[in-house]
Amino acid sequence: MEPVSGHQAVEAWLAEHMDDLKAWRRHIHANPELSRTEFGTTEFVESWLIKAGLEPRKLPSGTGLICDIGPDGPRIGLRADMDALPLQEYTGLPFASTVPGVSHACGHDAHTTILLGTALALAEIEDLPVGVRLVFQHAEEVMPGGAIDMVAAGAMEDVSRMFALHCDPRLEVGRVGIRVGPITSAADTVELVLDSPGGHTSRPHLTSDLVYAIGTVITGLPGLLSRRIDPRTSTVMVWGAVSAGKAPNAIPQTGMLTGTVRTGDHATWSLLEPMVREIVEGLLAPTGVRYQLNYKRGVPPVVNDEQAVRMFEDAIRGLGPDALADTQQSGGGEDFSWYLEEVPGAMARLGVWSGQGEQLDLHQPTFDIDERALAAGVRVFTNIVLNAH
Repeated sequence: MEPVSGHQAVEAWLAEHMDDLKAWRRHIHANPELSRTEFGTTEFVESWLIKAGLEPRKLPSGTGLICDIGPDGPRIGLRADMDALPLQEYTGLPFASTVPGVSHACGHDAHTTILLGTALALAEIEDLPVGVRLVFQHAEEVMPGGAIDMVAAGAMEDVSRMFALHCDPRLEVGRVGIRVGPITSAADTVELVLDSPGGHTSRPHLTSDLVYAIGTVITGLPGLLSRRIDPRTSTVMVWGAVSAGKAPNAIPQTGMLTGTVRTGDHATWSLLEPMVREIVEGLLAPTGVRYQLNYKRGVPPVVNDEQAVRMFEDAIRGLGPDALADTQQSGGGEDFSWYLEEVPGAMARLGVWSGQGEQLDLHQPTFDIDERALAAGVRVFTNIVLNAH
């Protein structure tokens, strides 16, 4: 009798446990937990890992865990995020969220299920070619992200490369998108609080016109950034909220602007905060309006390493001849980037669209996945490990 290969063992595991994958995903989906409160999800994953004979290590906070499989030495890291969004679900699914105002509208329930399935499938294979570090991460949806906690807890010790999958509702099930270089953007938040003595709109020359000052910054900051920064860096500044005053004939005393600055270029990210401060000061100085600028750095861009991408491509081709897809850089932020500040790695986009009907976007209250993507994700992750040299 010929020995069973690792790939055959994974296929056998999937044939036996596909219903389990769906059940796990539906349980997590029905019981979503917000960032840094993923206690139930962490315990759920931990219990299945222990049943498989593994030894997961929970973070001291009680959310997030790390688990090793295979031989010691340099390891391949595989990461999944577990938190949900503060968003009401409107899918009407029988396993829809049971928590009012909270839902897995970004696919983290699928990410967690795929990594759990990967763990249990690999646990049944003797003599893995390389050690594996499984990182079930909390708090991806908030700043600062849970990836920082994971790195501080030693998640990257002995890890040589890091990999992650993220649901993509624009790709059909069975296809996975990957690219070399930036695949997400740095995302920073700008909050500008302004104040002036206020006054009557008939006499703006006797006070500092706060609304005029706000308008100057609203148009001036994005415009000047676009002239100071190379457009090839995909840098964009957009205001999301503005507030000031109530009466049409009164110059208000206080106002606020909030927005985001995003870039796909790591070097540009380090330049943004001082540049924003310089431009705001120059714009507001002639107005006489006082201000406080709160600039909150978010996450770096996820920049995919070329060799890690080649490893991903090899793993994706194992799904079939048409599985490998191109993908574009996103303007969204992802704290997976913090792992890539430590070691090379890559993130790929996992197709979750059924191929029929509307392609819903992430963070929509009606977002759902085609559950065939769960097996595809397990195959890609296990292929990365089994194909390693």
